[in-house]
Amino acid sequence: MAYFAELNENNIVINTIVIDDNDTQDVNGNSSEIIGIAHCKKKYGVNTNWKQFYRDGRRGNRAGIGVTYVTNVATLGVGSTDIFIGQQLYGSWTISTTEADWVPPANPGDAPALTDDERAAGKYYAWNESNYQADPATAWVLTTP
Repeated sequence: MAYFAELNENNIVINTIVIDDNDTQDVNGNSSEIIGIAHCKKKYGVNTNWKQFYRDGRRGNRAGIGVTYVTNVATLGVGSTDIFIGQQLYGSWTISTTEADWVPPANPGDAPALTDDERAAGKYYAWNESNYQADPATAWVLTTP
């Protein structure tokens, strides 16, 4: 089976489908995304926009409704690739160079470690973009559920 995502004009996934591998193969039995896209367009309309995604993470994350398709990004250890990634939650976050995920700015970086007492109380650190814009050192806020 082959997996395809339909994208809107902003490269946001609006539909996902599964097609038979035969619908992606040339006369020699070689799979091709281009052939799969042609099949999707024939079935769903020539003005639709399709990209193949994989369950094994070859293009970052699995495609799902609301996920963004990003092109020419330096991630997954390569200089330029195309990926599916969740929506950017914070304006200051960028795509990681090692995984298809959003990460906070290098400084302040990861959230501070929780103490045993904080962990036992169910507390956690949450990113606060407004704090970050005012003073990066205050971006991570200790939060109580």
